[in-house]
Formats: sequence, structure tokens, C-alpha cells
Amino acid sequence: MVGGGPAGMMLGLLLARAGVEVTVLEKHGDFLRDFRGDTVHPSTLRLLDELGLGERFAALPARRLHEMRMRIDGTTVVAGDLRRIPGRHKYIAMVPQWDFLDLLASAAAEEPAFTLRMRTAVTGLLTDAVGHVTGVAYEDEHGVPGELAADLTVACDGRDSRVRRAAGMTPEYFEVPMDVWQVRVPAPRDAAKAGRVFLSVRDGQIAATMDRGDYYQTSYLIEKGADARLRAHGIAWFRERLGELLDWDAEALRAIRSWDDVKLLEVTMGRLRRWYREGLLCIGDAAHIMSPVGGVGVNLAVQDAVAAARVLAGPLRRGRVTVADLERVQKRRRLPTAVTQRSQRGEHDMLLRPALAGTLRGDRLPLPLKLLQKVPPLRTVTGYLGGVGVRPEHAPEFARR
Repeated sequence: MVGGGPAGMMLGLLLARAGVEVTVLEKHGDFLRDFRGDTVHPSTLRLLDELGLGERFAALPARRLHEMRMRIDGTTVVAGDLRRIPGRHKYIAMVPQWDFLDLLASAAAEEPAFTLRMRTAVTGLLTDAVGHVTGVAYEDEHGVPGELAADLTVACDGRDSRVRRAAGMTPEYFEVPMDVWQVRVPAPRDAAKAGRVFLSVRDGQIAATMDRGDYYQTSYLIEKGADARLRAHGIAWFRERLGELLDWDAEALRAIRSWDDVKLLEVTMGRLRRWYREGLLCIGDAAHIMSPVGGVGVNLAVQDAVAAARVLAGPLRRGRVTVADLERVQKRRRLPTAVTQRSQRGEHDMLLRPALAGTLRGDRLPLPLKLLQKVPPLRTVTGYLGGVGVRPEHAPEFARR
């Protein structure tokens, strides 16, 4: 497994519990990185229960999101309500991703078949005479090169996957209307009021906030490619606009000291037509690059990992993984991926493009949002689709504890 994110760590844990010798290669020395996906959806929470990790996860510092709210020019719309969805977990848990990954790493370390190599950067692929992938080349923390042979290499290294690029696999990209500025803002004094807002739209501005207790992880959307032009206004301009949009006071916003505190996410979205070749499989963002809309990327990556473990554990134990086995993984996950991306593109067109253009108004909402206002049971449907999704995966029997 190349990449120690949610997909790589989950797949490593599951296959190790199946008795498959697994090595996860992670280029960083720890999991401590800001602005990674920090939402753990109900289907993933259920999966953790099935793996015997529910109590450990419950001990992590977390906030719970029961509703997906948006405020458009002062009009509040509940876009999704998870409180009535089936199952035990009727919320999205907001947990620092490094805590989630540490939990998976500690559970996997209990399996004799599992190895995690940190500070190990994959530099290329090994192939045989006919081009089949047979492992990876890497550099360790001291820059010493090495090679690792494998019956199967799985690219779990994200949207800018080096493994995908080395394999000559190019995604089909979709047009997106925005990039995202990501910033942490201390919780304002009127935290109860601020905490009710998940997404806010006003006067051509749009921002999403995630309540993390003592601070808000905030995503401020800008037009695609506008980063350099907008930064020329100065940081005071940004603080003022963010405060107006989210009704936050100047004291909290002074924590944004300079543009160095505002990180740019250049949004891309797309997917591979074929997720595999002989000896290689891509999953998670390496296979399908998700929009940040809805925070579903982590959930989809985890679901990919579960499907891959279910399909591939047997062939790996037998020492022979065929292209047909890899194709089965993609077939199993193709529909959930396509449906989710189609939904995200719909949200781009219905909500984000007009919001950035300044034409989305609270008194003239798109029809789907009007229906959510007038027919509350629909909020449970959208809550289920956003929180559980299409074809959620259950833990294989061999991995349950």
C-alpha cells in the first residue's frame, strides 16, 4: 500500500487481519497535517464497530454534526438531517484525521502480518519484462534507495498520486468552478450562534465551517484560478469579508495574521476509466478525485478499501491476483463513485456557481432547496445519501473482532 491515509491504513489493517503480509509506505514521519478530511460518516462509524474499534474511536476528541445547514442571504435551509437515518450512528463525527489514522495504525500494529514504514517515499514502480507491476522503488528517511517486491501494489496516495502517474494512468477530469482557501479561526465568543451555521452564502461569497470545539475549520470558496488576484487585496480585506459572511467578530479573526495562515486547495475532480493494470490497483482519490463538497472523500476511500479487502484477500492468500480480481473491485465501487460525483457536480451547478456569481438569493432558491424547506422528510433522505451513501460496505467476516 502506497500512502498511509484512510484508504491505505484501512486496507492494510483488513488484509493483515486476513493473514496477508502487508506493508504500508508513508512518506511523512507522522500523520499531523492540517486541512485533511476530518469527517467520519455513519457508514464508517458502523464499520469501526464491526472491526471492534468503536470504543477506541469513541474515546477520541470529536464533535458531532447531526444536520447539514446552509444560510443563504439570511434564509436557513437544512440540507440534510441525520437524526432519523437507520443505524446506531445518526451523525457525522468530526475528528482530526491524524487521530483517526493513529487509531487504525495502532490496531493494524497488533497484527503480525502488518508493517508500517514511515518516512519512506515511493519513487517509482518495478515492472517485469512485459510491463506488469511487481513492486515499488523507494527512498528511506536517509535518502537511501531501496526496492520492495509485491504480488500487488495499491496506490492510496491521493489526488496527486505519484504511483498513478508512474503507471501512465490519467484521470478524466471534470470542470469545477472553485478553489478553496482553508483557514483555522478560534471559536467566536458567540459560539452557540456560530455553531448553527455549516455553510453560508451572501453577496457572491460562500464559506463552510466545521465546528472543532475551540476553533472553526473554515473553507472559503473563490473562483477557480483567482487565488493570486484576490490575495493582492491584503489580509485585512479577507478578514473583513469572512467576518461579514459568518457574523464573526474582529477579535477572533485577528488570529488570521497573514496570508501564510490561509492555505490554498486547488480543487480538481475526476476519475480513472480503469483503476488497475496487471499488479496495480488505485483506490480512493488515486482512482477518483473528489470535490470537497460534502466532505465525502474519506468515506469513499474507506469504502473502497473494504471492497478491495473483501475481493482480494482470498487471491492474495493464494499468491495470485489476476486482472479479473482487480476489475471486480472497480465494478463493485463504480456505481457509488459515479453517483457521488454526479451529485457533487449537481451541487456545483445548482449552488456553488450561482453563489460565486452573486445570483443565488434566499428569496429565489433553486427548486431542490425549496422542497427541502417545505418537505422535512426529504432532509432524512439527503442525510442518508450524504452520511451513508450508495452501497455502503460492511466489514468482511475475517476482519471482525
